[in-house]
Amino acid sequence: MRAASPKLDPIRSGTIPAGDGTRQMLQWGASMVGAGLLAGVLLVTLLGGFSPTGASTNTGWFALIVALMCIPFGGLLLALGVAKWLRNRQIAGSR
Repeated sequence: MRAASPKLDPIRSGTIPAGDGTRQMLQWGASMVGAGLLAGVLLVTLLGGFSPTGASTNTGWFALIVALMCIPFGGLLLALGVAKWLRNRQIAGSR
């Protein structure tokens, strides 16, 4: 396997490509966490709440499913975006 050229390698050259996807990861992660939190708040306040056996209405079940899918996945996506943003700052600062 051939080594990457120092000019093309962002770690060695100290440059960060403009379209590396960090901004999109942060936006989508934050919006997914927000949607999950909104679904959870709606479940507790307007959609009948939940008990140890689950939600009490059909729309409550839908909100529970959305919350339980969006919060973990969006949190992981947001954490990955933050880690990538911090790495980009470190690379830009080392120049």
